[in-house]
Amino acid sequence: MGKIIHQSHITITRENGPTRIAHIRGFDQPVYYGVHGGIKKFYNVEPEEEHAATLDHLVGAVGG
Repeated sequence: MGKIIHQSHITITRENGPTRIAHIRGFDQPVYYGVHGGIKKFYNVEPEEEHAATLDHLVGAVGG
């Protein structure tokens, strides 16, 4: 097995409803996850504030 070059350290907590906050070691600002557009319609929720979904971040990571 090869040498480990990076290990992620992330804590995710639920703030309110579908909104979650991710604190990533090494970064001062948290990352917010939530729902928007078709996702909020699918789950029939209306968040106080819309945020990118975890799905958006995964697609961005694969495409980037």
